[in-house]
Amino acid sequence: IGMGGAYTAIGKGIQGVPYNPASISFIKNSEGFFSVTNYFAGINYSVLGFATNMSGVDHAGVHIFALDSGDMDVTNEAYPDGTGEKFKMTALCLRGTYSKIITNRLRIGFTGKYIREQIYTVHMQTFAIDIGSHFDTGIYGFVLGMSINNLGPQVKFEGDGLEIECDEPSGYCEQIAESFSLPMTFRLGFANYIMGPESQFIKSDNHTFLMSMDAINPIDYTLYGAMGVEYAYSEMFFVRAGTHFGHDTADMSLGAGFKLNTEAFSIGIDYAYVNYGILDYTHQFGLNFNL
Repeated sequence: IGMGGAYTAIGKGIQGVPYNPASISFIKNSEGFFSVTNYFAGINYSVLGFATNMSGVDHAGVHIFALDSGDMDVTNEAYPDGTGEKFKMTALCLRGTYSKIITNRLRIGFTGKYIREQIYTVHMQTFAIDIGSHFDTGIYGFVLGMSINNLGPQVKFEGDGLEIECDEPSGYCEQIAESFSLPMTFRLGFANYIMGPESQFIKSDNHTFLMSMDAINPIDYTLYGAMGVEYAYSEMFFVRAGTHFGHDTADMSLGAGFKLNTEAFSIGIDYAYVNYGILDYTHQFGLNFNL
């Protein structure tokens, strides 16, 4: 997030699953991740994930996303300022991911996910899949990431909230909810370590400098881009920055992280800030561990 969301080609762990399912193929043993985000408009969401290396080339993981809009006033034509009741919107996405190392340059991943949204007394639920790949081009250290998210059937809301009073014998009729498509999104990302131990440009054992760029094309929005950079010292201290291009609200982002490495495990904590313009700014905290 601190790198502007330009993560399709550089995700190397369970936290990269929403961007590219192939991300978990970089896990050496096991990895866990937890984050909490104070989003704009009083919205909060949390993420919990775990993935493991099963055979050296096969990897599997689970990833849970939960969102809560916070309480809002119930309004209607008779009470435009509120009836005194409260309601909220909640969302849940449960992902199961499998990734495989095909060659020393190509990795692929697949995610199956269950999605549910609840708004007051109506709800929607469905299943969808994500497909992703990570390819080391072998050309001056450039890597390429691609993914397609939210491949699935059309969905619609249902529930008691669609019932209205009418002249039928029962006294109630059910409104017809229109079906709609999930926000299928195509991502294409490029990345390169400009500086680092394996860099093709500037060799350094203690300093790394990573640059990445994503093109993001959702079916329900215009094409936009993201670009981010990360500087790391001894794989312990991290500073990140990013920005968005062609997005109507998201602008600059900043981030920082600390990672403690031992022979048995490593644990890291990260922070990200994003400026969403008229929607204000957000704070995100993440905790991850590797065994």
